[in-house]
Amino acid sequence: MPINLPVRHNPKLAQVLERINTDEELHQLWKCANINAVDRSGISDHGEVHIRIVANIALKLLRLLRDAEVPMSIVTDHEMTYEDAEVVVILGACCHDLGISIHRHRHEEYSLILADRKARELLDGIYDITDRTTVTSEVLHAVAAHRSDEKCLTIEASVLKLADALDMTKGRSRIPFETGTVNIHAVSAAAIDEVSLSAGEDKPIRIDIKMNNSAGIFQIDELLKSKLASTTIIQYVQLFARVEGESERNLVEFYSL
Repeated sequence: MPINLPVRHNPKLAQVLERINTDEELHQLWKCANINAVDRSGISDHGEVHIRIVANIALKLLRLLRDAEVPMSIVTDHEMTYEDAEVVVILGACCHDLGISIHRHRHEEYSLILADRKARELLDGIYDITDRTTVTSEVLHAVAAHRSDEKCLTIEASVLKLADALDMTKGRSRIPFETGTVNIHAVSAAAIDEVSLSAGEDKPIRIDIKMNNSAGIFQIDELLKSKLASTTIIQYVQLFARVEGESERNLVEFYSL
């Protein structure tokens, strides 16, 4: 299935997306990554479905920041455009987990090996050599910085990192757990019903997380908040969580950053 994105008035992104959707090697790398993740490591999907979800979340986050006139790093540091920032974020989303095709452990480092060549191929002819080098460099930074304990240095990398963490509904958590074992990991991973994004009243981004069980707080604390803390956009984000489970209908937990 193709990755569908609302490219709007961004011809560069439209060209890159067309190339992504017809790149057989890239799609096979996603398949290989997912076999290592799901079949061999027992963790959740890290293949094409994950890529599609993260790319769409990242683009929405980026546009919420743009609407609030938050300057993109590629604009302020390299005198390029907001449209180029979208290309960086989408290419980063498509390449950030490629290294899992090699190994889950230290996959961020392995992803860089594959992402460098793949990004240059996908950008060839769309940018001149100078701008292609800049965009590739920004993509590689985003790939490297999506690791939980790695500090993001750009808005674009921060958006990708947050988008990656927000793929957490209905057992899609990045936190592994032993299948068949009832523990806080398993219960928590199944507790997230919905994640929604909108413009906040006081900040550019509002994240609302609906849970069916308060155990979902574990996912928010261990995954989402820890990743968000190492970004450059934490000051632009409001995060709220509420519980609407049958046994906890009246229990409401709010997290506000």
